Amino acid sequence: MSTVYDCTSPDSREEGLAAAANTVRAGGLVVLPTDTVYGIGADAFDANAVHALLAAKGRGPDMPVPVLVGSWSTVDGLVMSVPQQARALIEAFWPGGLSLVLPQAPSLSWDLGNTRGTVNLRMPLHPVALDLLREVGPMAVSSANRTGQPPAASAGQAREQLGDSVQVYLDGGPSGEPVASTIVDLTQGTPRVLREGAVSLADLSEVLGEDLEADR
Repeated sequence: MSTVYDCTSPDSREEGLAAAANTVRAGGLVVLPTDTVYGIGADAFDANAVHALLAAKGRGPDMPVPVLVGSWSTVDGLVMSVPQQARALIEAFWPGGLSLVLPQAPSLSWDLGNTRGTVNLRMPLHPVALDLLREVGPMAVSSANRTGQPPAASAGQAREQLGDSVQVYLDGGPSGEPVASTIVDLTQGTPRVLREGAVSLADLSEVLGEDLEADR
């Protein structure tokens, strides 16, 4: 049975964050608001929880789950190295709607899907998400919808699709028009924009000092 917590109310928010943190630590799933769309999340280091997340979405390991972090410094422990281009983009756009694909640290024991040794990282600009991430550490988080269905712009929409496969729903109010994050791949030395979303190509190009185009 799932429980919904109204995070627009201070008392309910505190109770909801505590319940969500306990659920994540116990290997369960939570739905949380972010600055783009609502996400379904699990402990990034719990392979069984990540597999449950993929099952809830009706998705296989061929589409790996991104990882959300609660601070810039967390990234250093998750990747092989943080190139200067990545640091420039982090300083410019985190927290916010920019996801960075980097080579993961080889010592990490996690299973996010068929990542081919990479990890997709983002720090969301949402106080509820950040509070939870700072409490439990990195979380594997994907959009809170069944595969092939529209992304959820509210906790209610997420619950309609995911139901009791998720133990805790954190309701931070409507997210507005759903806008996906921009994804930049920095694994090959030359930046590749895999998806243009919340952060524009023009803004990326200005920070990096080179003209970028999105993959077609």
